[in-house]
Amino acid sequence: MKKKTDLELTPDSFSRAPNLRELMAKAQHHARAEQLVIAALPESLAKGTRFVSCKEGELILSAATATNASQIRFRQHEIMEALRKQELFRFVWKLKVKVAPPRFHERPKVKMTPLSNENARLLREEAGHTKDKQLREVLEKLASHVRD
Repeated sequence: MKKKTDLELTPDSFSRAPNLRELMAKAQHHARAEQLVIAALPESLAKGTRFVSCKEGELILSAATATNASQIRFRQHEIMEALRKQELFRFVWKLKVKVAPPRFHERPKVKMTPLSNENARLLREEAGHTKDKQLREVLEKLASHVRD
């Protein structure tokens, strides 16, 4: 296995790997193109929209929701007109929009609701009727988590 220092990205690493230099150049070109496309979109549609590619006059975008994709299609002539002012997108004549929902959703933090006095009383009552000692202890511990 390589040392951690061998895996770090430094200016020196570009000279050792010409393919890496090409890849970084393509990534920067793509990032610049995406900035231009997002700037041409209406503000309400910019969030959740990504630039995929532009080949042979066909611009491909991806939208996070089907609603945004429909809105982009509806306003495609306006968007393409704004993009054609940029040198990079001068020959765009077709716009395709694909729906690509985000892969990961942040889950909301789970809130534990405190136990009501009535439920705590019922748990204590059930613990009193239970013959199993371990189960009784667990029920009594649960009953102790009462809302103040």
